[in-house]
Amino acid sequence: MTDHVRLTGISERPLDPDEVERAVSGPEHGAVVVFTGKVRNHDGGQAVSALEYSAHPQAETFLRRVCAEVAASAGLPVAAVHRVGSLTVGDLAIAVAVAAPHRAEAFTTCAELVDRIKHEVPIWKRQLFADGLSEWVNACG
Repeated sequence: MTDHVRLTGISERPLDPDEVERAVSGPEHGAVVVFTGKVRNHDGGQAVSALEYSAHPQAETFLRRVCAEVAASAGLPVAAVHRVGSLTVGDLAIAVAVAAPHRAEAFTTCAELVDRIKHEVPIWKRQLFADGLSEWVNACG
């Protein structure tokens, strides 16, 4: 069986969505869906000034497993990278890509992969609010 997981990673470096797209692209695919999750300036009615992402030491193993399960189920190439450390508004927190012969399966598989990463990979974010308060959330992007 071909390994459809083309790229996974957790990094303190800024993410490159073109890298995840290149990882899954090929002449047999007419559709490539790339999802990027950015730090936004608000959450729950509060102004967010920055985020701090922390990952469990084995988070990359969890990320690879989720990607492998989604890729095997769909039979499509996938790639996913997540950033950790201090991020400011507008920074990319996650980049995910899926390629498929047609757009519908690429969109569906990408949405499933993002949802599974958010719920199954042990990455937490600390939201820093403009009023000086902060809050920890188990989330991804």
